[in-house]
Amino acid sequence: MHEAMQPGTMGAEAGDTVTVQDSAPAMSITNGKFLTLETLAEVCATRRRNGERIVLCHGVFDLVHVGHVRHLTSAKRFGDVLVVTITADRYVNKGPDRPAFPAELRAEFLASLEFVDYVGVVDEPSAAAAIRAARPNYYAKGAEYSDMAGDITGKIQYERELVENEGGELVFTDGIVFSSSNLLNRHFGNQENASRTYLEQQRSAGLDRRINVLFGQIANKRILIVGETIIDRYTYVSPMGKAAKENIIATLYRSEEVFAGGAIAAANHAAAICPNVELLTVLGDPEQGENYESLVRDHLDPSVKMSVLYRPDGPTVQKTRFVEPTYMRKLFEVYHMDDRPLPKAVQDDFHQRLRARLGRHDAVIVADFGHGLITSDTVLILQQEAPFLAVNVQSNAGNIGYNLVSKYSAADFVCVDAMEAWLAVRDKHARLDDVVARLLPRLVTSQHIIVTHGKAGCYASNGTNEPVHIPAFGNSAVDTVGAGDAFFAIAAAMLAAGADCPTAGFMGNVAGAISIGIVGHRRYLSKLELQRYAATLLR
Repeated sequence: MHEAMQPGTMGAEAGDTVTVQDSAPAMSITNGKFLTLETLAEVCATRRRNGERIVLCHGVFDLVHVGHVRHLTSAKRFGDVLVVTITADRYVNKGPDRPAFPAELRAEFLASLEFVDYVGVVDEPSAAAAIRAARPNYYAKGAEYSDMAGDITGKIQYERELVENEGGELVFTDGIVFSSSNLLNRHFGNQENASRTYLEQQRSAGLDRRINVLFGQIANKRILIVGETIIDRYTYVSPMGKAAKENIIATLYRSEEVFAGGAIAAANHAAAICPNVELLTVLGDPEQGENYESLVRDHLDPSVKMSVLYRPDGPTVQKTRFVEPTYMRKLFEVYHMDDRPLPKAVQDDFHQRLRARLGRHDAVIVADFGHGLITSDTVLILQQEAPFLAVNVQSNAGNIGYNLVSKYSAADFVCVDAMEAWLAVRDKHARLDDVVARLLPRLVTSQHIIVTHGKAGCYASNGTNEPVHIPAFGNSAVDTVGAGDAFFAIAAAMLAAGADCPTAGFMGNVAGAISIGIVGHRRYLSKLELQRYAATLLR
């Protein structure tokens, strides 16, 4: 074994402080082992010219345990220099509250191990940048990665090709296997006792296997999304205090963001797990000013086929929220819309397009925002002709008390939040399990009913008088706007693929937990993060 070379000869003196740009705070490791990828490339090139063999290991290493230690010590036996790189915080896609430790602490721990020669942070989702920098003779993964058919990320095969293109070899270490996610879930998680009990039960019941099957089945389904497009504008302002001569609070304009939401968000979320999604929606009159069609098309998933109606003399529905950005506190909201029913000619065109598509799809997901698109005639068409009808009927400031789920007499799946459910059953004190099992079924005939309740999770019918309570999984909400749309789209797609209602509720909670970590609709869900989040919870 060759003695480790100090990185000072490559432009950084041993003991220098090195800062990594990451979502975590600035990192400083003073033992000379931490290197930027650029310096790491130079160091590895020099040691390779000296005849030394480079071994690279890459991962999250969120909670370093004996399995990691055995993996790393086994890996070093393949060569002379052991390089360990970790995924930057913002790319750790392992579910709730992960990583548990920021990059600076993960790297510091690894650098403290005597047999580790160098540590780096990769600011992208895969190990590709580390492989290109280190050009390892051996890229070592644990034995659990040897079955590439089980790799939901597809990264291992890609990384293998990169390693071989650089003249290296992918190798696997043997030894005891532990899961950091499992250890964190069982011993260090922030889940409440009820959540832990629920997840333990689902692990034992094999929920992870059922979900993997469902992801395969949904790929063969054809889904139609119906609903209004909503433009969500966030105007960021800083409160300045009470105006000197008026009884109002003055604010200072900072910046703004514009997002494509409503049915656009539902379609994008559904497209994350189903490649066959079509959208039927309404926008404002393009001759009456900005109707945001170009923004909508730019933000719509390329796989989604969109059919657009235009509301004559009316705008695309826009909701402008004035937001204090430090804590994402919403101060007030302004609606821009014409929520009257569409003119008869446009409504007839909508119904004609709707009928033409119902027979070509396996499921219809209706995002009923109550802004004029869906009338009683639309409901009759949907109930009579949709092969599988999933409805989310929303109450908001523009329609509260007027847009209730009771407008549908029957549906295959009904999803509302607690307030919407209480409004529909006209009992604000009703227990939610009773609402799901007894009160809502009196109004809407449906095999599958879910009522969501924010941090309290959701209640899902299971064909008995005892609905299943599924706890919420996200602990840190950045922004709740759009979380309901994400929940509904994913839960509905899962039911269309053959899931039972509690399983759909679980995946809906997964989608909602991811969504509350996203400001507005800066991005939409992806299949991989849904799979990884669910898998992390169930380890």
